[in-house]
Amino acid sequence: MLFQVRMDVCLPHDLDPKTRSEIVAEEKQYAQELQRAGKWPHIWRIVGEYANISVFDVESNDELHALLSGLPLFPYMDIHVTPLATHPSDINA
Repeated sequence: MLFQVRMDVCLPHDLDPKTRSEIVAEEKQYAQELQRAGKWPHIWRIVGEYANISVFDVESNDELHALLSGLPLFPYMDIHVTPLATHPSDINA
């Protein structure tokens, strides 16, 4: 199942800089593990924002929820999920 996920990160301005660096490093490691596993095949930065648009390829809604809630930055994110389906005009489908 494919999902488009928009993630907007909203870190508190008063977050300790060391804590911020640690969380961001953990986030990068976790995200790259999911990419290597094929669960997170696409990620794009949104220009001018601390946000991204990603595509996840998972078996279920529950799996997606587990992966997203496991993100170290999850408590600081606004997340919007859109399920995707094959388009009948897609020549690669």
